Amino acid sequence: MSDSEAGTTVEAPADTRTGQADPAAGTEKHTKHALHTNLKRGMEARHLQMISLGGVIGTGLFLSSGYTIQQAGPIGTILAYAIGAVIVYLVMLTLGELSVAMPVTGSFHVYAEKFIGPGTGFVIAIQYWLTWTVALGSEFTAAGLLMQRWFPHTPTWIWSAACIALIFTLNALSVRFFAEAEFWFASIKVFAICAFILIGTLTIFGIIPMKGYTHAPMFDNLFKDGVFPNGFMPVFATILTVNFAFSGTELIGVTAGETRDPEKAVPKAIHTTLWRLVLFFIGSIVVMSALIPWRKAGVGESPFVLVLNSVGIPYAADIMNFVVLTAVLSASNSGLYASTRMVWSMGHEGMIPRWFAKTNRRGVPMLALCAAMAGGLLALLSSVVAASTVYLVLVALSGLSAVVVWIAIAYCQIVFRRRWVASGHTAAELKYATPGYPWTSWGAFILCTASFLLVFFDKEQRFALVAELLFIVVCYAAYFVQKWWRDKHPAAEVQLP
Repeated sequence: MSDSEAGTTVEAPADTRTGQADPAAGTEKHTKHALHTNLKRGMEARHLQMISLGGVIGTGLFLSSGYTIQQAGPIGTILAYAIGAVIVYLVMLTLGELSVAMPVTGSFHVYAEKFIGPGTGFVIAIQYWLTWTVALGSEFTAAGLLMQRWFPHTPTWIWSAACIALIFTLNALSVRFFAEAEFWFASIKVFAICAFILIGTLTIFGIIPMKGYTHAPMFDNLFKDGVFPNGFMPVFATILTVNFAFSGTELIGVTAGETRDPEKAVPKAIHTTLWRLVLFFIGSIVVMSALIPWRKAGVGESPFVLVLNSVGIPYAADIMNFVVLTAVLSASNSGLYASTRMVWSMGHEGMIPRWFAKTNRRGVPMLALCAAMAGGLLALLSSVVAASTVYLVLVALSGLSAVVVWIAIAYCQIVFRRRWVASGHTAAELKYATPGYPWTSWGAFILCTASFLLVFFDKEQRFALVAELLFIVVCYAAYFVQKWWRDKHPAAEVQLP
C-alpha cells in the first residue's frame, strides 16, 4: 500500500483486517483467506482490564522503587509518577478511539501503515516486537533467580526452562487460556499491592505498631530533607524511568482484535487505567516514603519487604518473593502474547511471509508463537554470553521503543480524526471519541516526543537514545531494501494452504 492509497479512506473493514470472516464484506477468496488466519475473540472485559494492569505492574515497582525514591526523594518520585500517569492516560485516550474504530490485532503498526506510511508501519512493528522480545529474555532469567531463594542447590536454568515451558503452553492452548492465566497472575499482584497499601496506611496512622516508633509515623519522612533533596535533575531522570515502567498499558490495543465487544470493553479498560495507576503506584510510593527514611529505601532489599518486616508480618520476604515471581510470570505471559501477535500481524499485512499468519483450529498462530519464543530465547542467550555488548544494546533499544510506539499512536489518532472529518463524518458518529480532542491528542504527542528527545540530557541514558535513533534508520533501510527487492522480483502472492 502506498502513502496515497493509505489516505483514501479511514474506514477499513475491521473483521478482514483482524482475520475475522465478515460475511457482509469481501469476496469468497477473502473469506477463504480469513478462515486460515482466524483469531478467536475469546477475551472479555475483565481480562482486558487485568491485562492492561498486568503489563505495567512488574518488578520495577516491587524491587526498583526504593532506588527511585533514593535518587529523586519522596516528593520528587511522587511527582514523577503523577506526570507519567498523565502522559500514559493521554496516550490511552487516543488509542481508545483508534482501537474502537478499527479493532485490529497488532493495531499499532496497522494504524501507522494506514495513517503515516507503510515504511513507518514496518518500523513500529519491529520496535514493538523488540520491546517484548527483550523483556522475555530478562523475565525468563528473573524467574530462575527468584526460585533460588527456595531451591538454592538447583541450577537456575532448570527453573528458567520450566517458566519457558509454562508460558509457551499457556499461549499455545488458546487465547482464552492466555487471558484467564493473565487475569489470575495480575489479580495476585493487585491483591498484594492493595494489602500493602492498607497495612501501610494503618501503620502510618499508628493503628498498627511499627518497630522503632512509639508514635504514629505520619508523613514526616516525606518532607524531612526538603521537597527535592538531591535537586530537580534526578526527578527528570525519574520521569524517563517512569515512562518505561508504564509501558505495557498499550497492550489494550494489541488485544482489541481478540476481545468480545471491543466497543464497550476497550473504553472501560482505558478509563480505569489512570486511577488504578495512581492508586497502585503512587499509593505504594507514599506508603514506602512515609514509613522508610528515603536514604535507606534503595539499600539492600525490596522496600515492600522492609515495610512488612518492620510491622512484624511473618515470612515477609517469602511472601514478596512469591508475588514478584507472579509478576515475572505475568510479564512473560503478556510479553509472549504481544510478541506473537505482532509477528502474526506482520504476516497478515504481508510485511513478512504470509504463512506466519496461519492459525490452527483453536485460533492460535503457532508459527508466529514459535518465532516469538525463538526471539525471546535469543535475547536470553545474549544476556548470558554477551551481556555487556549485544544484550546491553537490546535493553537500550527496548526501553525507548515503547515511547516511539506511543508517539506513533498519538499522531495516528490526529491524522485519523482529520481524515474522518474530511470524509464528511462528525465526531458524534464515532463509537468512542477521544475526550478533549485536539488538546488531548497533541498533548500526548508533544509530551511523549519530549520524553524521547530529552533523554539526551541524562548522561546514563544518552547511549539508549543514540542506539534507538540508529536502529530506526536501520529499520527504515531494511523496509526500503525489502520493497526494492519485491518490486524488482515481482511474484504471485503466497497463498496459505
